[in-house]
Amino acid sequence: MTGPKTNERPGTRATLRGYHMSASKARVVLNLIRNEDVNTAREILADTSREAADVIGKVLASAIANAVANDGMNAEELFVSAAFADEGVTMKRFTPRARGRAGKILKRSCHITVIVSRLEGDRLEVLRSARTAQAAVSRTRRVASSRRRADQQASLNKRETAAEEAAALEAENEVVETDVVETDQPENETEAAVIETEAEETESENENVTDEVVEDAVDGEVEETAVEKDSAHDTVSDDTTEETD
Repeated sequence: MTGPKTNERPGTRATLRGYHMSASKARVVLNLIRNEDVNTAREILADTSREAADVIGKVLASAIANAVANDGMNAEELFVSAAFADEGVTMKRFTPRARGRAGKILKRSCHITVIVSRLEGDRLEVLRSARTAQAAVSRTRRVASSRRRADQQASLNKRETAAEEAAALEAENEVVETDVVETDQPENETEAAVIETEAEETESENENVTDEVVEDAVDGEVEETAVEKDSAHDTVSDDTTEETD
């Protein structure tokens, strides 16, 4: 027994007529989304690299919009109940070939139809359970990611605080060392001045001692000269007396 006719299938449909693509190319992609819920069908089309995927995605979006706007259905409860491509008008063109012959070129087109319907009770419950579990897993991942980011931020804040404290401590140490150097500098200068003063006093004392020694030596020489003169005078006096006698 054959199935229902194309125009008698239940559900909300959207049709694209006369698209310049062969029906066989469109059917390859339509076979991927048939009997899938609309969210899964969107994901499949997004991951398909064929040209027909973009066109069929637009037809699917139109069918969903028709179901929501015209039939009052919930977009999350729909699935692709039927998807098919019929052959459209074929344009015939010719290209010249050898020896005066002509080659035939067939430019095919197709009519793409997507029908969406509401999921049945059992399948809808399974889908809701799967979505709930997926939402729970997603929430768990988000919470874990948020906690991880919070821990990383807290660790970063601790590192920054530690770095700031270390920088402040180094600055305090530099200030203390500068104060110590500045405090020691006058003492060193004072000690140097005292040492210079003592050196000058020592030099002056040495000079005084030297002067005294020189003076003593000069006085000694003067006395020796006077003694020699006296002895010479005495000798002369004696010679004169002897001559007189």
